[in-house]
Amino acid sequence: MKRAPRVGVFGLLGSGNLGNDGSLEAVLGYLRAEYPDAVLSALVGGPEIVRERYGLDTTPLHWNQSEYETASGLRSVALKGFGKLVDIARTAAWVRKQDVVIVPGMGVLEATLPLRPWGFPYSLFLLSATGRLFGTKVALVCVGANHISARATRTLVRWSGRLAAYRSYRDDISRDAMRAMGVDTSADQVYPDLAFSLPTPAGDGEPGTVGVGVMAYYGGNDDRAEADRIYRHYVDTMNRFVAWLVDQGRGVRLFIGDRIDRQVVDEILEKTASPLVTAASAETLDDLMHEMAAVDSVVATRYHNVLCALKVAKPTVAIGYAPKNDVLMAEMGLEGFTQRAKSVAFDRLVEQFTELENRSAELRQTLLERNEMNAQRLKDQFAALSAALFGGGR
Repeated sequence: MKRAPRVGVFGLLGSGNLGNDGSLEAVLGYLRAEYPDAVLSALVGGPEIVRERYGLDTTPLHWNQSEYETASGLRSVALKGFGKLVDIARTAAWVRKQDVVIVPGMGVLEATLPLRPWGFPYSLFLLSATGRLFGTKVALVCVGANHISARATRTLVRWSGRLAAYRSYRDDISRDAMRAMGVDTSADQVYPDLAFSLPTPAGDGEPGTVGVGVMAYYGGNDDRAEADRIYRHYVDTMNRFVAWLVDQGRGVRLFIGDRIDRQVVDEILEKTASPLVTAASAETLDDLMHEMAAVDSVVATRYHNVLCALKVAKPTVAIGYAPKNDVLMAEMGLEGFTQRAKSVAFDRLVEQFTELENRSAELRQTLLERNEMNAQRLKDQFAALSAALFGGGR
């Protein structure tokens, strides 16, 4: 009698980022439908939430629970260094128990936001290296990547990709970035983001209501010296845009994609002090899609805020922080409705939003058609994953 497959999931999951957890939900839906007898476990950043929400046996990603806090003092620096050594053994012990480990989506091969090499890139490298050592198949599924200038981070990301047994990407620029960093991508495929496989909530939005997705945005790795100025410019522009909507008598619903974004929501609520402006409360990507389904149009920053809006066929302006936002918008037929968060311009935003609403009927139809195509492509992705990891089927 064939033994049930042992399948692990890995990443910064359950850590407050709704997009990451949405990718996990998509993969769990696939696994539970196709391999209901699989023994599932997780090595993740937020083990308590993943265990309670998804019913998985979980292990903390790091021995040092203060891994992502800034080290201050000799003791905390020493603990971080010791934790890196402990995590080698911990990761190896967990990986050795699995037949397959899936890294579900996420920008795990990116450095578009501030990132230290000995944080998540190191953890991902340990996963791929121990997977190769013990014969456990590590699959990077529909992941995001970008070309990384910092040498240490680039090296860890390159070897994480090289040592993985399976790779697919959520866009062409991610595959191109890995190729440019020295990974053989000739057999790697591109599919839509995993979140496009999640169920789409039904219902029409309240006419005239605008969803505004905000982000605690401080720039990327190369912007640390200007982080505060970048943040202030972005938040002031979003405040001004929300105030403009209120002056038009429009209802505004504020969204976040990570719990750190709450600070921006709180500032906007305090500054506008209007009953027309309210904040959504979403604990999962499904919650967020239901909230977005209730508005008429969307202006958003975080990648998965934009994706959710597009998935529920809402005409959207994306104020992105990386080329992936532009690519997603172009693929969904909304090229031209983008700006960069670092230099977002209020007057241009008003122009784009006005044009968006004037073309709303046309854009909604385009989004419905693109969503159908994405759903079919992700069926192809899961079929390819079954063939690569499980021999083609149940």
